[in-house]
Amino acid sequence: MKKRMIALALTLTLAASTLLTGCGIVKVVKIGEEGKYTGDVEFNAGDDVEAIWEESALPEMNENAVDLKELLEGSNGDLTAMADEYGKYSMGDSGELSYVVKGTGTVGEVNTQSQAGYMTVKLDGYNGTESVKIQIGPVYKGSAIRDSLSFIKFGDYKNQEQWAAVSQSINEVVAKDVVEPAKPDSLQGKTISFVGAFTVSAGSSDVLITPVVLEAK
Repeated sequence: MKKRMIALALTLTLAASTLLTGCGIVKVVKIGEEGKYTGDVEFNAGDDVEAIWEESALPEMNENAVDLKELLEGSNGDLTAMADEYGKYSMGDSGELSYVVKGTGTVGEVNTQSQAGYMTVKLDGYNGTESVKIQIGPVYKGSAIRDSLSFIKFGDYKNQEQWAAVSQSINEVVAKDVVEPAKPDSLQGKTISFVGAFTVSAGSSDVLITPVVLEAK
């Protein structure tokens, strides 16, 4: 019996030695913490957006915004005409075309009856026929902000689901941090300033802006 115990002890010692010297140190990982060691961390679009909103997204959009009045005047009814100068395509040189814009104007209609709510804006100093609207939710159409940002690229995400989730999270930040504090119900007839992005709709010169800055003057 004593010999068997000694033999078992030697066997265990040799096995431990093999693990330490032949295969490296073996570490037991708790379930749910695998990503810390593999780098495959669970995706969270909300965390991604919160991390870049104040420090990266807003500064870039404020810096790149072109005056909407100038953009509309220069496009002469064809919003694709200014793409090379001010626009950004969602897939390099193809896909949806978006612009980052800024401006001031007077609020006309405030539509809160529709789920995709909006308010119309008469731009200061502009008499064109285009309809200019700013989205006020609660449902926000499109992904103009996501597609306008230089540092957010489809190739950085695993699939279309994650790509769409980023846009949804951006729109949630817009609703909470931009639109809600502006109190759209109180803006009819008032002068506002805005910064935002819109995507060009095929065959239309109308503008539907998702705001990142919205303030009454």
